[in-house]
Amino acid sequence: MRVAVFFLGHIVNQMVNYNSRFDSMRLDTVFSALSDPTRRAILERVGRGELTVNEIAAPFPISLPAISRHLKVLERAGLIDSRKDGRMNRVRVRPSALDEASTWITGYEQFWQTQFASLDRYLAASDPSSQETE
Repeated sequence: MRVAVFFLGHIVNQMVNYNSRFDSMRLDTVFSALSDPTRRAILERVGRGELTVNEIAAPFPISLPAISRHLKVLERAGLIDSRKDGRMNRVRVRPSALDEASTWITGYEQFWQTQFASLDRYLAASDPSSQETE
């Protein structure tokens, strides 16, 4: 049991060290913006090409002010840019904003794959049925 507790403590310590490489507030803002299905759908639409706010709002069963609030959240997270074109606001995606989140996710995927492989080796070594009997 002591080995398992040490093993788990080792995992937690490595996770804390890995997480400190990233700007936590920026990641929180990006993941919070992506947590809403409407914002993800907006991001998907805008990802196909620059659109006006009215074009973005067209397929959604919510008001234009609600769409504008969603756009502000996405803009604060750095996921989109908007620019004024005469009387129209044009919105485009900022793909680079997802780079840090993607790197964070990939790092945790690699971390957990390593930890599970280590756990598999530990369990195989401690399983009496997998060892030869004399």
